Amino acid sequence: MSEFIKLFSEYNIPGAFLVNIELTLWAALFSLILGVILVIMRISPVSSLRTVAAGYVEFFQNMPLTIIMVFMVLGVFAQLKLSFSDEFAVNFFWLAVVGLSLYTAAFVCESLRSGINTVPLGQAEAARALGLSFIQSAGGIILPQAFRGSVAPLGNTFIALLKNSTVAAAASVTTESSTLMSEMIEFHANSIVAIFLIFAMGYVILVLPIGALTTYLSNKLAVRR
Repeated sequence: MSEFIKLFSEYNIPGAFLVNIELTLWAALFSLILGVILVIMRISPVSSLRTVAAGYVEFFQNMPLTIIMVFMVLGVFAQLKLSFSDEFAVNFFWLAVVGLSLYTAAFVCESLRSGINTVPLGQAEAARALGLSFIQSAGGIILPQAFRGSVAPLGNTFIALLKNSTVAAAASVTTESSTLMSEMIEFHANSIVAIFLIFAMGYVILVLPIGALTTYLSNKLAVRR
């Protein structure tokens, strides 16, 4: 027990997890917005929009997240000179958020598309019969029902996003948990088991409530047909 107390007193472990939570929340928001746009494009009657959205999803689903993070630093920041802030820590934080958002949006899109598949075809046909445009029927009829049918896959996507936030270390975010864990192991090699348990239990504590909430909402919002 003294070993755990010593580690917590020497390092700001809760602060490191807070950085991962902040990364997750911002990336979840932006990836949800982009994912909704992508899924609308994927079900659009315009074939070029469907092709672009499908290409985006295939590209990012098959691209390792670490490569995306490294590109955000070496490509976007170092080569293209795009920056969010003059402060390095803030800049790399938002670069990591962008990388996570671009990557996760592809999975959000597919999660929502699985929800759209649960919406009866007659709903869209009825919308067309009423004279609604594609955007009106998608935004007012199809997507609200799709969200109800995709709660579980969306929950799994955001749980994966929380765990993927540790890859932010590749984008030079030096205050998140995986970076701190590496630092702790470097200076406390004899406490590897204790360090592992701290971070393993930390993520279990963060993930379990999301899983429980997802299960509850999935049952609560399930469409009874």
